[in-house]
Amino acid sequence: MTQSAIQFISTLTFQALSANPVATQLLDADEENAMGHINLARWADKIIIAPATANIIAKFSHGLADDLLSTLYLAANCPVYIAPAMNQAMWNKAVTQENILRLIDHGVHMIGPASGDQACGETGFGRMSEPDIICQNLIDDNTSNILHGKNVLISAGPTREPLDPVRYITNRSSGKMGYALAEAALNAGANVTLVSGPVSITAPDNVDIINVETAEQMYQTVLSNAHKNNIYIGAAAVADYSPTTINSKKIKKQAETSVINLHKTKDILAEVACLPERPTFVVGFAAETDNLENYAKNKLKQKNLDMIAANWVGKSQGGFEKDENALQVYWNNGNKTLEMTDKKQLATQLISLIAERMNEQSTA
Repeated sequence: MTQSAIQFISTLTFQALSANPVATQLLDADEENAMGHINLARWADKIIIAPATANIIAKFSHGLADDLLSTLYLAANCPVYIAPAMNQAMWNKAVTQENILRLIDHGVHMIGPASGDQACGETGFGRMSEPDIICQNLIDDNTSNILHGKNVLISAGPTREPLDPVRYITNRSSGKMGYALAEAALNAGANVTLVSGPVSITAPDNVDIINVETAEQMYQTVLSNAHKNNIYIGAAAVADYSPTTINSKKIKKQAETSVINLHKTKDILAEVACLPERPTFVVGFAAETDNLENYAKNKLKQKNLDMIAANWVGKSQGGFEKDENALQVYWNNGNKTLEMTDKKQLATQLISLIAERMNEQSTA
């Protein structure tokens, strides 16, 4: 416990509830070698900091070590998890987000934060995730080899359908969810191929990335690679329609109105699921503004998918162009809710669920 934590609840309370000693001092004379932080760091299989305040996140991010907790973090070789908890304005502050990204780059795992009512009376992101969710994340996050040796194909990002040399039709997809899934699958031991539409983010190291632009290019690339893979995750926001004619010159603004003829693009998900040599497990995504459950379940059935991950999109939800998202996942005779959280954490949870369902399916 930090000195700030002791202001809220006593060490005696924690000691009584846990039946374990509570460490508070960096240099403890009662320790055999007065190196408590080193001993704790070597003893731990995992470290979870909950709640993780803006202050301790800043300390970790910049390598400060002026108390037991910050020194323990620097001395640790095991996985480290943080469950942020702070006022929504503090969470949204640019410097806090920079510190969070720095820690993620350093390999720290994020759990939450959640969105909701806060002790200060405000509402927004910054609530610490509930203890049962934190515990479940720690239990579920043993994904180091759950996809060992599996080949995973993931499509991500938007497509661009050209109108002329200057303009194109596209959507709001940032590619963050698909790229997070690629990283999570890689961390789970898979060989990952990422087919990506135009995005402004960098693919994880050791991922085989194929860049495409149009829906037709994504279709050709995915279909030509699908048979080589055990799992296909269609996280891309592929255009449903594409212009029938692409003008060779820039369209000039002349008439008061203009008509653009569109034709339906090919259904990548449905065609992958119907391949004679289809991947063992095919996962689709559904982004909806209404009637999410019905649309997702219909898509699951009509396209012969093994699983579908559905999410709301809109101003008050996660999804496109956001760092957070929540998913309602459906499969035949089953479903699971993955609560709103950082997309990297969400991707880890979804990869774990895919591996679990794939194993159950193979032994059924």
